[in-house]
Amino acid sequence: MKQNLKVNLVWLGLLVAGFALIQVLVAAGVLNLFYIQILEQIGINIILAVGLNLIVGFSGQFSLGHAGFMAIGAYSAAILGSKSPTYGAFFGAMVLGALIAGLVALIVGVPTLRLKGDYLAIATLGVSEIIRILIVNGGTLTNGAAGILGLPAFTTWQLVYLFVVITTIFTINFLRSPIGRSTLSVREDEIAAESVGINTTKVKVIAFVFGAITAAIAGSLQAGFIGSVVPKDYSFTNTINVLIIVVFGGLGSMSGTVVAAIVLGILNMVLQDFSSVRMIIYSLALILVMIFRPGGLLGTWEFSLKKLLSKKEAN
Repeated sequence: MKQNLKVNLVWLGLLVAGFALIQVLVAAGVLNLFYIQILEQIGINIILAVGLNLIVGFSGQFSLGHAGFMAIGAYSAAILGSKSPTYGAFFGAMVLGALIAGLVALIVGVPTLRLKGDYLAIATLGVSEIIRILIVNGGTLTNGAAGILGLPAFTTWQLVYLFVVITTIFTINFLRSPIGRSTLSVREDEIAAESVGINTTKVKVIAFVFGAITAAIAGSLQAGFIGSVVPKDYSFTNTINVLIIVVFGGLGSMSGTVVAAIVLGILNMVLQDFSSVRMIIYSLALILVMIFRPGGLLGTWEFSLKKLLSKKEAN
């Protein structure tokens, strides 16, 4: 108990120190608007990748529907934000978008998560495309293919930092819970998990719903960050971009997801001055990692502050 309290206090100290460091760098002018925007995008990508890693990496379900749930969150924020440009309305829209995404994931997840592998991927991709097509044909509510422009810039780096912390902590605690351990057992051997009485469909649906909620939250933050929402931004390609982060960091590794989002975000920033060859270099970097580190940057390894402190105490 004392060890857990100590670990939690150290983590709290590190999070506060990280926040304070960024605040000081911003105040000193070291981090200008460009770098702040890079930080915000990296943070949003971490939220997206953590949610998708829970579905793909930790529960072993190959889902390609992340962009659709992101669109639900983004359009909820855009519709309410454009009609009532206040932070209260924006937060209300985030909650509403998360609830709608969770409900849709629940309705969709119960029948589709009985499927496996490629069949599940195709089914979830279909759901994502249905959501996007409904948005395109949403009339005046969604403004069709033109999207909703000129949204207030509600998203700040402080807000993104807060939700990165909340999402990560919630996911870690979920994985350490009985449901989380059941999720891991389903990934390892679904038949064996069923044989010991685990309701595998229920476990997979819970992970799927949570992943959808995180995608919706990230979508709302993205809408407030970019200042607009357009249906083409929530296509199949968007899901693949998030999946790249998950695979690049390591399926089933929270630490890998965070590291990959940061590394790819920085790489993307550095290559912006080389627009003609940017995607070639970016793609080559991904190929090289997959060749030499097929399990991702960190594989299934997790950073454990508890183990680190235990080693120091032992020494």
